This record gives sequence, structure tokens and C-alpha cells, in this order.
Amino acid sequence: MKIQKLYSYTRRALETYDMIKDNDKIAIGVSGGKDSLTLLYALHGLKKFYPKAFDLVAISVDLGFDIQNFDKIQELCDSLDIELHIVKTEIGDVIFNERKETNPCSLCAKMRKGALNEKAKELGCNKIAYAHHKDDIIETMMLSLIYEGRFHCFSPVTYLDRMDLTVIRPLMLLSESDIVGFQNKYELPVAKNPCPADGHTRREYVKNLIRQINIDNPGVKERFFTAIVTGNIKGWPQPLLPFK
Repeated sequence: MKIQKLYSYTRRALETYDMIKDNDKIAIGVSGGKDSLTLLYALHGLKKFYPKAFDLVAISVDLGFDIQNFDKIQELCDSLDIELHIVKTEIGDVIFNERKETNPCSLCAKMRKGALNEKAKELGCNKIAYAHHKDDIIETMMLSLIYEGRFHCFSPVTYLDRMDLTVIRPLMLLSESDIVGFQNKYELPVAKNPCPADGHTRREYVKNLIRQINIDNPGVKERFFTAIVTGNIKGWPQPLLPFK
């Protein structure tokens, strides 16, 4: 994927759900994976010509595994002139050693987001950008159907009243394959996920399930996505632009 497509799809998501207002200060959660690095590129590039002025900072959460290397993330942020703040935590030790969680992903995500949100508030941000893409949205919907028995998914824009922060998801119109293509074309400095549970989760199971369903029924992923954005899911705002 070329950077022009990245800008186009990201801008369309921003405008469709009115994600950015004038003078927003937006924190980008940067894990070092392909999604968050792509988001970093997208918002940095759009900042130059987007009609609404906004500021950016990057935040990485150190999970405490002692094998995360933030050097390449720091180099990238320096090259883009974006401040990087690294939040030290003991999340890994709490989850895998103290609590010995058998299904650690939910708690880990909650703790990471908590650390991220607190740092964003400390830095004076009013919004935080997560790097969820179209496949993440579809997988979350399927996880909800299978394990919770409801048609549900996180929304493009979410107001966190306890933190007085608004979460935005600017990559929501891009597929994971688009992002992989961008990663390869622009040689993003992707860091290996240090989590011991990586590749052995419910989400990985659902990802593989959807992949097989889409092989058997070509185009079903796009139909899933259409069902989500038109399904009047609680918390989803009405789009300001048509998707088609």
C-alpha cells in the first residue's frame, strides 16, 4: 500500500466520524507493532495538510518483560519530530507470575489502556488514538458473538467519561493486508511482540476462523464489516459520510 492510500483512507475515517476537532492534542499508543507504526505515519502526514490543527505525542507502555526494545521506536519518533514517552509498568509480572492468568489478554489490554490513558491525561491530551483496523473490528464482533452471545463491537469514537478522554480509531477503514503492504513497502521498524501468549489466544482462533470462512465465502469479511457499520450497534455514532 502506498502512503497516498494510507492518507486517503485515514482521512476518510476521520471525517466520516468527525474524529478530530481544532486544537486537539492526540496521544498515539505505540506498541512497536505494524499497526501502531502505520498510525504514527498516517497522523504525522495528515497533520501537515488536514484542515483542523492538532498536536501529536506518542506513548509506549513497557510491560516489564525486560525484552522490549524501544530504540527503533525512539529513532522513528525522532525522525518524525514526535515526542515519545515510555511508561514503565510491571503488567507482565502481575499477569503471568502473580495472577498466573490462563486467559491473560483481556486483563492485559485493560491494564495497558489504563497506563496509556493516565499518561495521556498527564501530558494534557484530550484524545487518544488506537491503531485498530478493519480486521480488528470484524474479529471483535465475532468474539462478542461467540463468547458473549451479542452483536457488539467497540466504536470508531468512544468517550471515556471517567478519564475525560476521547478514543479515536483512524485506521478503521484499512484492512490488515493493507497495513502489511505498507509495512513491507516502507520498511517499518516493527518490534516483536514479547507476550508469552502471542499466537495462542481466542482472538487468534477467531482470526483463523474468519480467514477460513472468507475462503469458503469470498467477500464475507466486507459483508461482516458492512453489517457492523450499518447495524445500529450501541455506542456507534451515525456516519457523516457514506461508506460506498
